[in-house]
Amino acid sequence: MELYYSFSILIVLTALFSYVNLRFLKLPSTIGIMIIAMIASITLLALGKTYPYLFTQFSSLVAGVDFSNMLMGAMLNFLLFAGAIHISLHDLRKQRIPIMIFSTIGVIISTFVVGGLLFGAFKLMEMNVPLIQCLVFGALISPTDPIAVISILRKAGIRKSLEIKVAGESLFNDGVSVVLFVVLLQLAQGSAVEITFIHISGLLIQEVGGGFVIGFLLGYIGTIAIKRIYDYNVTVMITLAIVMGGYLITRYLHISGPLTMVAAGIVIGNYGKATAMSVADKDYVYKFWELIDEILNSMLFMIIGLELMLIADLRQYWQIGLISIAIVLIARFVSIWLPARVIPQIGKLDKSSIILLVWGGLRGGVSVALALSIDKTLNQDLFISITYYVVVFSIIVQGLTIGKLTEMQRVKKKIR
Repeated sequence: MELYYSFSILIVLTALFSYVNLRFLKLPSTIGIMIIAMIASITLLALGKTYPYLFTQFSSLVAGVDFSNMLMGAMLNFLLFAGAIHISLHDLRKQRIPIMIFSTIGVIISTFVVGGLLFGAFKLMEMNVPLIQCLVFGALISPTDPIAVISILRKAGIRKSLEIKVAGESLFNDGVSVVLFVVLLQLAQGSAVEITFIHISGLLIQEVGGGFVIGFLLGYIGTIAIKRIYDYNVTVMITLAIVMGGYLITRYLHISGPLTMVAAGIVIGNYGKATAMSVADKDYVYKFWELIDEILNSMLFMIIGLELMLIADLRQYWQIGLISIAIVLIARFVSIWLPARVIPQIGKLDKSSIILLVWGGLRGGVSVALALSIDKTLNQDLFISITYYVVVFSIIVQGLTIGKLTEMQRVKKKIR
């Protein structure tokens, strides 16, 4: 029953924060809820000395949420499927080369640029942090977060080609980033890891290839099942079964759950929609998954805001946290600019496009979840703190200004 009570409290808080945001702040839902949650965390921290019982109760509630497992094991699958069913396969095909390059080579470049620059920053600040641990941080912070990106870019008004590039990259880069993170974390732990091209390629094929194959298969089977029935309630249940059953299959086969959900969502949202769904099916499926997306998104960003109560060393690492924000933006620029200069198939990216791709590469819950999975012995508190600085800056500052930046770019083009 404790799980039910905790979940009930989280839902109540999410509804309350959503209401306050809509009624007073009027910010984009995820950003507003996270800001309110952070204000609530700071308020509880301030009241902790006067009302210790209140602070202890709330901090125990947040600490009891296994954020890493909850996000990576459950919420992410629902959110990715909900995002993927809205992605047009036609648009995705047109941008397939830049999406593929940015979600693979771009993540690798960013990992090593972040790791190298952060290692240098630690040296200048006379902090003794090994290079391998800096690379682990590079791997967890390099992938753009699909949840943050899709929910915010939909309302930012950037042109369609750029939106597909950023959203597509964020949906597909999890496989590469997870493999990089796992390998580098094992090296940091001192585990014997085979660092060969064949071994790493095998891991990528298992994670990425396996995820796509199972995802497309689940989407196809689901479409065939939907085609043979005429009931929108059962159609919705089939899509729900794809996500929940797909998660069990990926756990058993040790393949990428996120990529499985992306592939399944794309199949259902394109092939299933075109060949198997009635008008009522489409209406109910899309409304159901929009509601799931909104609820889980809001809950996720509320928990990120409340996590502030548990990061005791946040003020201690404010300098390296601010430096890390700059480092991550530099690495993002290099990971976009370098492939665009070297690989002609990406297409010509002008200065304004690169700026929007860099600024639109938001970090979110995935990075926080990976940071929480680092061992205590590997400077976990340090890396959780700087991850939090980067994620909060990314969501609040970049998320709130990407629309204005887009409008400025449009005005500049009109003047020219």
